[in-house]
Amino acid sequence: MSQAASTQPVGPAGAWRLDAATGDAQSQAGAQPEWQQEYRQLSAGLFQGRVQHVQLPGMRLVREDSNRALHQRGDLGRGVYGFAMPLALSGPGIFNGQRFELDSLLLGRGDELDLRTPTELSLMAVVVEADLLQPLWQRMYQKPLAGWLEHQLVVPARPAAAQALRRLHTELMARLLDPAAYGRDWQDETALRQVRDTLLIEWIEVIPEKVDASSLPTVAARRQLVNLACELMLAQPDEPLSMLELCSQVGASRRKLTYCFQDVLGTSPMQYLRALRLNGVRRELRSGEAAAVQDAAARWGFFHMGQFSLDYKKQFGELPSATLRSGAPPGLRSAPSAGRQSPGTRSPASAPGAGSPGRRRARR
Repeated sequence: MSQAASTQPVGPAGAWRLDAATGDAQSQAGAQPEWQQEYRQLSAGLFQGRVQHVQLPGMRLVREDSNRALHQRGDLGRGVYGFAMPLALSGPGIFNGQRFELDSLLLGRGDELDLRTPTELSLMAVVVEADLLQPLWQRMYQKPLAGWLEHQLVVPARPAAAQALRRLHTELMARLLDPAAYGRDWQDETALRQVRDTLLIEWIEVIPEKVDASSLPTVAARRQLVNLACELMLAQPDEPLSMLELCSQVGASRRKLTYCFQDVLGTSPMQYLRALRLNGVRRELRSGEAAAVQDAAARWGFFHMGQFSLDYKKQFGELPSATLRSGAPPGLRSAPSAGRQSPGTRSPASAPGAGSPGRRRARR
């Protein structure tokens, strides 16, 4: 049985690194320290993922990989802002009701996040404390932090800057996750702060000159309807609602509800309900809450065990009895060291532009 991942303290006080491979969607959510997240697997097949975090003073560097479509909901804490961009993806994803593609930038407050990933996704991100971001933004643009950062938005990244950012972010993460770098790069707190500021500036520079937030009220209305429907689905998992009952309780037509689900979650209400119930059974089996497969299945409205076992195996790549035998500990294992940079990779402390941000192009 694999062991749970844990952070490895390194360098200055509060700095740490994490590199974990996962074999379950919710285990991937739980592997990310200090964040409250819930992942549900939407597409069928055996899940494989990986999470890598590097915590620096005031900012966390992230890379997350997954091979199945997921519905991710979470809260990264108050007083933080997130910036994320795909490194690779198999198709469009949806972030808080807005579609994103390869050169999209996902940004905004770190709470109430809602992400529907494509089947294959590699995502890089930084999560920044407001106390670090606000004064840096003020120095760069001589203006307070933009108001649209208080929401969650998808905007087109500046293409040339996006390519440069991908290279810098992946290079720095690989360097800082390499055990051989601990003695050199982690012990100089001033150099780490310069590296942090350099990377954060590049993330900010990817934001387009003008940001259009005019669609947010429409997006919010659709998300509100979908969230209400999901709450109703969870309210009585042992007696799944029909489409007619669901439409009646949310006060929407079948066409409108289906359209909103497709727009927010990329699937139909009934398909999502089925995935939600299967994920509910899996969570109980993995957590040790259920003494028997039949008990967990019945609590989520599955009473024909033969068909349920077939559906479960198709969705997760294993029989429910195998999940139950795997026990409560999450399916995590320590991943190989991430020292995958090319031989010519520079030390983070020598990255171009390290140090003071200086003046940058004007922004609204």
